[in-house]
Amino acid sequence: MSMSVTAAGFAGSLAAGAATGLGTIPIFLLSRSIAERQEALFLSFAAGVMLGASFFSLLIPALGAAQALGFGKAPATLIAVAGLLSGAGAICLVHQLLPHEHFHLGPDGALATARMRVRRVWLFVAAITLHNLPEGLAVGVSFGSGDFAAGAKVATGIGLQNMPEGLAVAASLAASLGYPRWKAAGIATLTGLVEPIAGLAGAATVAAAQILLPWGLAFAAGAMLFVISREIIPETHNTGRGNVITTALLLGLCVMMFLDIVLS
Repeated sequence: MSMSVTAAGFAGSLAAGAATGLGTIPIFLLSRSIAERQEALFLSFAAGVMLGASFFSLLIPALGAAQALGFGKAPATLIAVAGLLSGAGAICLVHQLLPHEHFHLGPDGALATARMRVRRVWLFVAAITLHNLPEGLAVGVSFGSGDFAAGAKVATGIGLQNMPEGLAVAASLAASLGYPRWKAAGIATLTGLVEPIAGLAGAATVAAAQILLPWGLAFAAGAMLFVISREIIPETHNTGRGNVITTALLLGLCVMMFLDIVLS
């Protein structure tokens, strides 16, 4: 059973990550200026989907999983809180140590001086990889629970938000760094390949010890919430289109809520 669950977690996160490549297709059809103007909208929509997945598909199931293991409401809540804070703390540590650069906010991380030694494109790739790690983990952990319907639901939501995110990354690489469109699309696609790695790790860990399921679900939620608050929201609101950007986030949240209910 563990092997099939692990394989499903890897396949689901691979499919979700591959959606990043599908999302880059419009870069060959849209003008560079149009794609660049919509970049923040795409990222904000992705943040909304991640926000919805954090609560509907991860934190609420984490509470249910903890109670199913025999924990009362208070202990189950404490497990979810501890898992959430652990996930946020882990990604915060990676954020501090991994040199990366945002398209609008500039270099970030404790080692941001590495910008002088690393080509800017790889710093941008590192930033997007930081986004994708918790997404792949969320898919893998969801499949690791043994509930393939829940895993498919999370994979669908993450894959859906990866498409506009992939377009946003490709458009930014083409517009900000002047990369040819085919190369920008290729790099954006590669950033999604970190998801099956995280997915495999999450599915294998949870499948090996079901007692870790509530911790894993909450950990993935905390990791995603950190990325949303620390990385995506500041990046998108830096464009000065607050109301439109917020609407895109709410739309993404509603889409994930709809998927969670319909596919459950």
